[in-house]
Amino acid sequence: MTGPDPTGNKAEAFEAEDDLPRNPNLTQTLGHVIAARHAQAASQPTRRGLLQGLLGVSVIQGLLGSSALAQTAAIRPAAARQPSRFAFDELPWGNDAHHHVPAGYRADILLRWGDPITAGAPDFDVTNQSAKAQLQQFGYNNDYIGFTPLNAEASRGLLCVNHEYTNEEMMFPGLGRQDRAGFSDMTRDLVEIEMAAHGGTVVEISRRRDGSGGWQVQRDSPLNRRITPLDTAMTLDGPAAGHPRLQTPEDPSGRSVIGTLNNCAGGMTPWGTWLMAEENFHGYFCSDRRDATGAPDLSDQPEARQMARYGIPGGWYAWGQYFDRFNIDKSPNEANRFGWVVEVDPRDPLSTPVKHTALGRFSHEGAETCLSAEGHLVIYMGDDARFEYLYKYVSHDTLSDPISQDPAAHRHLLQDGTLYVARFDADASLTWLPLTHGTGPLTAQNGFASQADVLIDARLAADALGATPMDRPEDAQPRGDGVAYVMLTNNSRRNADQVDAANPRAKSRFGHIIEITEQAGDHAATRGTWEILVQCGDPKIAEVGALWHPTISDSGWFAAPDNCTFDAEGRLWVATDQGGRWSKTGKSDGLYALETEGDRRGEARLFFRCPVGAELCGPCFTPGGDSLFLAVQHPGTDGTKALKGFERASTFDDPATRWPDFDPQMPPRPSVVVITKLGGGKIASSPAAATTQ
Repeated sequence: MTGPDPTGNKAEAFEAEDDLPRNPNLTQTLGHVIAARHAQAASQPTRRGLLQGLLGVSVIQGLLGSSALAQTAAIRPAAARQPSRFAFDELPWGNDAHHHVPAGYRADILLRWGDPITAGAPDFDVTNQSAKAQLQQFGYNNDYIGFTPLNAEASRGLLCVNHEYTNEEMMFPGLGRQDRAGFSDMTRDLVEIEMAAHGGTVVEISRRRDGSGGWQVQRDSPLNRRITPLDTAMTLDGPAAGHPRLQTPEDPSGRSVIGTLNNCAGGMTPWGTWLMAEENFHGYFCSDRRDATGAPDLSDQPEARQMARYGIPGGWYAWGQYFDRFNIDKSPNEANRFGWVVEVDPRDPLSTPVKHTALGRFSHEGAETCLSAEGHLVIYMGDDARFEYLYKYVSHDTLSDPISQDPAAHRHLLQDGTLYVARFDADASLTWLPLTHGTGPLTAQNGFASQADVLIDARLAADALGATPMDRPEDAQPRGDGVAYVMLTNNSRRNADQVDAANPRAKSRFGHIIEITEQAGDHAATRGTWEILVQCGDPKIAEVGALWHPTISDSGWFAAPDNCTFDAEGRLWVATDQGGRWSKTGKSDGLYALETEGDRRGEARLFFRCPVGAELCGPCFTPGGDSLFLAVQHPGTDGTKALKGFERASTFDDPATRWPDFDPQMPPRPSVVVITKLGGGKIASSPAAATTQ
């Protein structure tokens, strides 16, 4: 990379790089579909459309003028509205060096980067790190969190945590950012530490016995383990396993691979295994060849078209300088062995994780599971990049009843099924298109010689089927009644020619959330309907085109929805990821309670605020809903040039915050936070006692 750098750290550079759309199939974007539906529906607006549904801002402004947004609240008197289902005092918005929770709650740091997770692990020494130590310590940039109970009371359980990526400028003293400097100061030792900090962690936790309701790590548990791209052996299964495109000199079988990386969101199966989604895998591969412009030269690569569609090589890390498998000049097929969903049995520390090729290869954000009406396993997955697609997997067989806790009894459900991609039509209908070899254009004549090719090149197959390019689809959370919510984080690359009077969302920097209703309430259905639940951003700024319940507060509206979850009462919670663009809202990222039902539909309330520069990930409730685990990722990094009073790039030696330790000798540390209510009880379900924090 050359030239001035507008980004302050590697995370912001990743975000900027992902702004570049790689999908050539942009003739029918979601923006066009929304515009068409707005135009169709504007002639027959309904009160629900005006207040809550897809028509929202566009129709209200078109029919009644912009002042009607404030006036719609008067359609039903405030006194007659149903009470909120969320009982807590909303936090004020802002951005500072600390985290914040509502009055009556406590937020404890459960796990921090470098914390020992095994009995024999060394204490964390940030000035004397090693890969050997990191392999026994909690990894970096915690993202997805899953919890599986170990007893009936759920007072003991296993926490399953993804570690998405590393920021070398925040991890190592005196090093600074390396991707802009050709990795000149990186060494093999540092690369191995980075690799050891990726992947995931399984750790047993238990309730404290001091009456606080808090949790603690059981370091002596034999179930604790790290899973990394440095040393964890995995197998590949499903239709693409063993295919020549997955074979390498180190693995001529095409069925064994070392590790997993860039694990963003994920999911838990009904039988208690953990699904780790591999997201931006392309960034870990490099090439030594350059064309006349200085870009990677793929002219000698037989899969140049496929590599370009996936953004390979990204060149984000120096791994390819020390490990040939991450250099496409030396091992071109290795990249085909990443971008999958990995299943891990957290109850068996000796088990071998499995990459399931039946679920397709793309930048997986999430792998949230549910069951169809007949018991088929269904998994919703987003491809987290601008103008990419929403996918769904449906197993051919059904889940046994009762459900066995033996993963081997259910593994076939992840090996044999149909992968679908979504098409959103202007009449509010949703069609799931099967990525099945021989269907429509998915034939050898079009470059898909087998089902293995369809799955390895899932993006290209979805292009060929005419799926709807979407605004960076991330988490997709299904509900038991056939409804699912899709987080669309943003799309600053939507062009002005996609805008008309009914769709003011060009260059959408704030994102939106779509509600899907599957036909007959069955998640295995191939048809359904869709509706926009909210369009994010500040509703007071007409140009933003935000769509919320009219009573939304200044603290309640948000931007860049990312991860989401349901609590024990079926209420939706949304975590945000604005990246370095939080300065456009003035708000740090956080967790919001979002109403999806009744006459408060579209109303959100701020429950947790991150420290500056952090992203909130992985919200996860215990089964009873009395504890909430949150992953605070990359604190002190994103957007620190916009932080008033700091206004510079944040580094290990000069960070914008030292959260959570606030130790002058310690940099900021990604951490898992556990929130409980003072005096006990379900989160946000009844008034909490006054806080003393």
